[in-house]
Amino acid sequence: MTKAEKVNFVIDTLNDIYPTIPIPLDHKDPYTLLIAVLMSAQSTDVRVNQITPLLFERADNPYDMVKLSVDEIREIIKPVGLSPMKSKGIHGLSKILIEKHNGEVPANFEDLEALPAVGHKTASVVMSQAFGIPAFPVDTHIHRLMYRWGFSNGKNVVQTEKDAKRLFPEELWNKLHLQIIWYGREYSPARGWNLNKDIITRTIGRKSVINEYNKKASR
Repeated sequence: MTKAEKVNFVIDTLNDIYPTIPIPLDHKDPYTLLIAVLMSAQSTDVRVNQITPLLFERADNPYDMVKLSVDEIREIIKPVGLSPMKSKGIHGLSKILIEKHNGEVPANFEDLEALPAVGHKTASVVMSQAFGIPAFPVDTHIHRLMYRWGFSNGKNVVQTEKDAKRLFPEELWNKLHLQIIWYGREYSPARGWNLNKDIITRTIGRKSVINEYNKKASR
């Protein structure tokens, strides 16, 4: 199989499995998505979706959020982890949105990444899922699968994003990155991985990964 054939196999397979794909984090607008994505760092979407309703009941816009203290935000979001850093980020970015952006979430990478606690991945998710602007946010699932499939060297997420954008058509990025995330969770997890269920890796995967899997399975 050529690299182009492998890419097409991934696209076709994911479209068969996930013809439509939900956005994992519950939100109603760009602001609530931004806050949810920030909260999801080193946490799970399930946990975040349990906590965001409690926070958004108190404040679902930057004007109400800055009325809360950092300690009040921290107490609400404590179950998602890293609450000291996240609460400061939520309060700080809300203040900046009011002061510099009329309370609106900016639809560009430069302004998003200038906000407290907002890195490139968070900005990419907001650009893609809130504004429909082509982006390819790379999380742990995408990073793992791009390596397993032989599409990237696994060195770092920056390289993985570059490789993904180079290989896949831009018009597919916003849907495809979500499809890969869901596929990674269901068929190719980091733990409890069953190669027999992982049709994509079994068909096109990096030989070294498959050989290592088979060695472990034969022990």
